[in-house]
Amino acid sequence: MFPGSKGNMGKMMQQMQKMQKKMAKLQEEMGGMTEEATSGGGVVKVVATAKKEILEIKIAKEVLEEQDVEMLQDLLLSAVNEALRLAEDRAAAEMAKITGGLSLPPGIF
Repeated sequence: MFPGSKGNMGKMMQQMQKMQKKMAKLQEEMGGMTEEATSGGGVVKVVATAKKEILEIKIAKEVLEEQDVEMLQDLLLSAVNEALRLAEDRAAAEMAKITGGLSLPPGIF
């Protein structure tokens, strides 16, 4: 071992523990972080959390009046996928604030 390496290791472990606590807190907060996406010019709206949970889907009445099931399905898929992408991007941005941009393997915390 190199001189002083025990002290450096201790500091590193403390930093990792702080980071782990911050990440656990962020995990709790992610349920309240929401992102909204629309499709079809706003006729379909989806709200998702940063935990990738869909909270709300709204469909404008005019879409239902057209009775085009395939179009509605496409609009829903588009809005849901965009909301989940936005939510994932937000979660990644929040995580990067904690890790300082350090890329950690999935599931490490």
